[in-house]
Order: sequence, then structure tokens, then C-alpha cells
Amino acid sequence: MDTERSARQLQLIGETVELAHALGVEVWLRGGWAMDFFLGEVTRDHEDIDWFARAEDAPALAEALLRSGHEPLSGPPADQQLDFCKQGVESSFALVREDRFGRVVVAGGPWAGQLWPEGMLDAPVGRIGARRCRIISPRAQIEIKRMMPVWVPGRPRRRKDAEDITRLEKALRERAS
Repeated sequence: MDTERSARQLQLIGETVELAHALGVEVWLRGGWAMDFFLGEVTRDHEDIDWFARAEDAPALAEALLRSGHEPLSGPPADQQLDFCKQGVESSFALVREDRFGRVVVAGGPWAGQLWPEGMLDAPVGRIGARRCRIISPRAQIEIKRMMPVWVPGRPRRRKDAEDITRLEKALRERAS
């Protein structure tokens, strides 16, 4: 495992959480880092840092990230996702909003209005050591990892996703007993 890269990513997660807190906005880890913060340990190398953020907070969040040294990356349209890089680490913020029923949905693009898993943003705060961060719920993490190849045809099932699902399901069973 690349401990230097993981340490740099953990530092950037902490900076992002502090920046969001100062703005009065919420961000949630998703993907592999969300799993690690749920489990309380770094389980594997991570290519990037994946987040969810509310679409209405995106302009202020983007401005603050730029002021803190993040560089914008090209990617999906800004109504769907914000992509940045700092210290060689990419951070992607998928944007969500609530529909008229208060459900979390995709904020923009061709899937605008599609539901994300129920309760996705209701998980307790995760932690690794003293570092704390909001995460998406483990059940939502599992559903997203299972469904991504269905939602995005042509995207193969990845071995790391299967391994993450196994880890999350085991932890959920252990915590239930």
C-alpha cells in the first residue's frame, strides 16, 4: 500500500471537511474512502477521493476549493459533478439535490431527478483515527457498487468493488450481532 499517497489523501479529506464546515455546507465521502471511514481503517490504495455535495452549495464550494489551491479538471458538466486536483490527488464532487418529496436525487445531466438509494446521506459520521468525516450509508455504498455496471452500461464490474461489498457486508453483520 502507498502509505504516503494515503496520508496525502487523508490530509486533503481533512482540509475539505474543514473548508466545507467553514462554508456551512455538507459533503459526504462516497466510494472507497467512505468504506474506509465506516470501517475505521485504510483498507487499500485509492485512486482519488469521491464526494457527494448538494448542487446549491456547488458554486461556493468550488470557489473555496480554488482559493485553497485546488485546480479544476475537465469532466462532466458542472450541474452534475465538480472535479479538482491538488497535490496530485483528484477529488470529484457528484452533485445531489432533493426532489419535492425530500428524496435525494441526481442533480443534473441525463439522469437528473433519478433517485439515489434511500437513506444514503443519513449515515453516522465515519472516522479513521482522529479524523472524522460524513459518509454515505454502508447500505447505499453496497447498492451503488452493485448497480454501477447496470446504471453505466459498458462499465465492467471491478474486483475492488466486489471486495468492498464483501468487507461492508461483513462489518454490517458484525455490528448487528
